[in-house]
Amino acid sequence: MKLQRKKISSIHYLVIFLVICGILAAVSVFAGGVLTPVKSAVTMVLSPMQKGINSVGNTIFSWNEEHKSNSELKAENEKLNERLEALRMQNRLLEQDQVELERLQDLLDLKEKYKQYNTVGARVISKGSGNWFEIFAIDKGSKDGIKKDMNVIADNGLVGIVYDVTENTAKVRTIINDTSMVSAMFQETTDQCIVRGSLDTMADGYLEVVYIDKDADVKDGDELVTSNISSKFNEGITIGKVSDIKLDSTKLTKTARVTPVVDFKHLKEVLVITDIKNTESLDTETKE
Repeated sequence: MKLQRKKISSIHYLVIFLVICGILAAVSVFAGGVLTPVKSAVTMVLSPMQKGINSVGNTIFSWNEEHKSNSELKAENEKLNERLEALRMQNRLLEQDQVELERLQDLLDLKEKYKQYNTVGARVISKGSGNWFEIFAIDKGSKDGIKKDMNVIADNGLVGIVYDVTENTAKVRTIINDTSMVSAMFQETTDQCIVRGSLDTMADGYLEVVYIDKDADVKDGDELVTSNISSKFNEGITIGKVSDIKLDSTKLTKTARVTPVVDFKHLKEVLVITDIKNTESLDTETKE
């Protein structure tokens, strides 16, 4: 009985729905003109609402897309910046390698220039106070065969001499040190002289050359090298070129200036000549 009532009710609902649809269809066909004002009024009310809803929807959609796009661009930009920084770092390392390679090539060229001498390469690890490398330490010592009085070269010429040695390090006094005096000679004429170390004159870019024979046929631009009669420096190592040659106050000898070939502000690697000059000096030459 209950099942039958349920079936009847369902049929009734279906019939009622079909009737309503029919009535609406008939009204739409036969009374379309009558309902036009109503439709217009409804449209007038609903149209702004619909536009507003559409506008809000479009704005939300656009914002969502823009936000999504900005996030993607930001993430991509971060990746590109990371990549760019990595490339910059790699470029800096390559530049450093190139500079170091050039320095090592210069040392090889220097080794070739003084191939008559045995040499050991060393790295400068510390220096004295001030801007100049007047004294400095290297990373080679007695265990590497380094000994006191060994000559040190770099930048195509004479740097100084080893004056103290430990097992792993050694100290070098350069020719610009105030206590340094180097027996030198003019390469072309072999006229003898002395090069005096001085930080004061090096501030102006030169060292003083003294005791040049007044009759020596020397001129500005001539090259000075270590003397063959030096008690501590091996012969023929370039010191620099001379200028401002003139008679001194006694009128018995000449003086000059020499501009060292070594850059005493930027020493990093050097060569130590392991051949020690063992000669007897007739007069004491203690300051070389």
